[in-house]
Amino acid sequence: MQNNKETFHNQDNKLTTGNIIKVTFLRLIHLKRLWMLLLFPISLLLVQLAKVNMTFAESVYADGFYKIYSQIFSSVTGLVPFSVAEAGILSGFIVIPAALIIWVIRIMKARGERSFYVFRGIINLLCLGSLIYFMLMLGCGINYYREPFSYFADLTIQDSSVDELYGLCSELASRASEARAQLTSFDDEGVYQLPMSQNELEELCLKAYKTAGEEYPVFTGIYPASKAVHFSTFMSRTELTGIFVPFTMEANVNTEASDYSIASTICHEQAHLRGFIREDEANYISYLVCTASDSYDLQYSGLMEALILAGNKLYAGSTELYYEARALYSDGVINDLRANSAYWSQFRDTKISNTTDKLNDSYLKANNQSDGVQSYGRMVDLLLAEYRQKHQVR
Repeated sequence: MQNNKETFHNQDNKLTTGNIIKVTFLRLIHLKRLWMLLLFPISLLLVQLAKVNMTFAESVYADGFYKIYSQIFSSVTGLVPFSVAEAGILSGFIVIPAALIIWVIRIMKARGERSFYVFRGIINLLCLGSLIYFMLMLGCGINYYREPFSYFADLTIQDSSVDELYGLCSELASRASEARAQLTSFDDEGVYQLPMSQNELEELCLKAYKTAGEEYPVFTGIYPASKAVHFSTFMSRTELTGIFVPFTMEANVNTEASDYSIASTICHEQAHLRGFIREDEANYISYLVCTASDSYDLQYSGLMEALILAGNKLYAGSTELYYEARALYSDGVINDLRANSAYWSQFRDTKISNTTDKLNDSYLKANNQSDGVQSYGRMVDLLLAEYRQKHQVR
């Protein structure tokens, strides 16, 4: 009799467990958030469509949906005077641990419903991941497959000689030195400093985009100013001067970087906001926009960034020609470059900067930029194409 009772008791337990599984499953499939899981395959489908169909990538998406989406979304977040993205990251240090603690407490207290809370938590994470990926693709991922900017600028990218690169560097050095001679604001050590507030600089950059938009209509649109990152010093530790956040449609700028570089950074991040996500193109667009301005401060910023990248490539090709071109740098240009190098040297080869560099490199390679962080330097190919077009070099 005792054994029979034990057998009956075990069967009853199995039945109870079965009911628990059934009830848990029914409760889970009735969660209203489950539809969010569909966003992941939808994102993959849209990216694949953009990869194989340029008409969809450019006309339907980049120049169609994204043009409207980016202006509306950025205008809303633009109403907030601070970076919504930065505030979100900071709040995440509180919200995420708190959510995990609450989840664990509910599981511990639930007893008979523990399995439900465990699986609901997993589903919540999957839904959040699906939403994040969808917003990432919607905000920038698909634009990696749009027409290259060389298409809009009518530039032909091709292999160039070291002599052409030397000619480009010499021209940029002369132009940067001439623009530097027109500047009037310097610190006690003769290093360039911005003669205006961050807000005034942002307005100048937006005005420069309007000017450049007269020649390149693809730049036109109603977009808000970039956001200054409050914790810019920490951002410098990651060796980042700016970042475009597709989840909030904000162009964020490190205001602790060298003053001459800030305008160029603003215009670079604004290029991302306007749908040009490739780093080399954003660099070149920044150069175009800055040099289209009637402000010598913006012109100098754009020319200096172009000169640094072109000079680095010339140095790799011919140190002799590099030093010949460098002889054209004015004392003021050299002074600013030295101050810039001194500033960034304190952040190089640290755990934070190296980790950020690896993450950025992996992200770029995963998004149709096989060169990774080296893609920033491909701006020189666009500069050389412009140089050949300007001088009719064959």
